[in-house]
Amino acid sequence: MADHIASADQGATTQAPTAQGVELSDAAVRRIARILASEPAGTSLRISVEGGGCSGFQYKYDLVTEQEEGDIVLARDGASVLVDPVSLQYMEGAVIDFVDDLMGQSFQIRNPLATAGCGCGTSFAI
Repeated sequence: MADHIASADQGATTQAPTAQGVELSDAAVRRIARILASEPAGTSLRISVEGGGCSGFQYKYDLVTEQEEGDIVLARDGASVLVDPVSLQYMEGAVIDFVDDLMGQSFQIRNPLATAGCGCGTSFAI
C-alpha cells in the first residue's frame, strides 16, 4: 500500500521517496476519501505548516480545488493531499493519521522533526 507522490511541475507519479516522504495512514486515506467524495471533482485536502500556536508552528487543513505550482501530491484510494514545498521541509518523514477515540476525531501528524509540542496538541516546535 505505497503512497504515491508527484510534483506539479513534473506531472509524473512515483513512489514516495523515503528521505522526504510524507505518508498517509490507512485511517487517514479512508477519512480523506470519505470527505472528498462529497466535494466537487478535483478537490484535495491541502495540509500546510504556518507560524503560530504556542510552540511556533501549526498545521492548517483546507479543502481546495486548485493545485499550486510545486505542490507535492499524495494520492491513494480516492484520497488526495497537497503539500507545498515550504511546508514539506517541516514535515519530512511525517505520517498523516486520522484518529477516532474517546477524546474525539482528528487528523494527527506524527512528525519526527517536531522537538516539542504544546499541551493542547495543536502546535509544535522544530
